[in-house]
Amino acid sequence: MACFLVSTAEAVIVTAVEKVEEKKEQKREEAGEAPVRHVPLSTKLKWLKYMLLGGSFLLMFEHIWHGEIVPWFPFLSAMSDPADATEMFHEMATVGVAMALLITFVWIGICFVAERIVKREEAPQPEM
Repeated sequence: MACFLVSTAEAVIVTAVEKVEEKKEQKREEAGEAPVRHVPLSTKLKWLKYMLLGGSFLLMFEHIWHGEIVPWFPFLSAMSDPADATEMFHEMATVGVAMALLITFVWIGICFVAERIVKREEAPQPEM
């Protein structure tokens, strides 16, 4: 019903953190700190943001298709009846949180693999 809102809320928070991190990275660059060869945190946060928003958009489309999101107030069909609203909040707390956590754990795996690839490219290659 509204499980996609959990991922959307996480994406909004990640976007704010990403902007703060971009400013920190810019200040470090302007200060002339030696660049370390790795994937910047702001780039990794951008990956997470895109994953969360992409999944949220697809779920929103699916909910529109099934009539759970309507073009009139209160926009979520479950909000018109208190019993349905309780069910909606339960779905957000269970399914929505589980999906957001799954996306975040997949992102952690992607970040781990990306760092391993960068370190492997950085390591000296044995001569033959």
